[in-house]
Amino acid sequence: MQRLFSLEGKTAVVTGSARGLGQGMAVGLAEAGADIIGISFSEQQETKKLVENLGRRFFDIEKDLSIQSDIQGIVEEAINKTGSVDILVNNAGTIKRAEAEHFSDEDWDSVIDLNLNSVFRLSKGFGQHMIARGSGKIINIASMLSFQGGLRVPSYTASKHAVAGITKSLANEWAAKGVQVNAIAPGYFATDNTAQIRSDESRNAFITSRIPKAEWGTPADLQGPVVFLASDASNYMTGHIMAVDGGWLSS
Repeated sequence: MQRLFSLEGKTAVVTGSARGLGQGMAVGLAEAGADIIGISFSEQQETKKLVENLGRRFFDIEKDLSIQSDIQGIVEEAINKTGSVDILVNNAGTIKRAEAEHFSDEDWDSVIDLNLNSVFRLSKGFGQHMIARGSGKIINIASMLSFQGGLRVPSYTASKHAVAGITKSLANEWAAKGVQVNAIAPGYFATDNTAQIRSDESRNAFITSRIPKAEWGTPADLQGPVVFLASDASNYMTGHIMAVDGGWLSS
């Protein structure tokens, strides 16, 4: 059983790994034995220290994934760091809030570029590498808003519905080529992206009351799920959107 969940000798790329959910998942993958290539537009000294304290290697790529023309170069740079990539976690994302009738084109495009377009282009680039090797794991980060409509977040909702869709599409195409593509849909987690909601006492209280577990998730709550999907334990699982939500969808 330990062998099934071990990531010894593996290399994982984690986007948006400087903090929050990305940092938590990077540390979880490192604890399971993987070396980490972190891609973030901001410095990652804290993540690097956490990973290296576990005895694993950390490679830092400081790039802005919203710039689509740079992505193929980022893929090549990451592969050149270690010679191979076994796991890709597409976590980097952003959110903009406004009423739909006032939502700007600039905010729409910036969210779609980072949350969706970069996910496809990174999956395509690393997917080609994995297909050539005959194995690989791609884990996309979806959302509760892959299933629901949300409020004041039209571009985020559209992007996360599409992440669920592209997960299933790539899973269908690549399963027979040795590459599994799944997604994790976090519920309400305490991160920078949700700080504005958590600071609103009435909204925070309403959300917490809707979660059967009666608390917000933390980045550590995604460590088990991401290790499972990255490991041999999930080899017969593909095209699945795994909700990690404290019971939100069932309530």
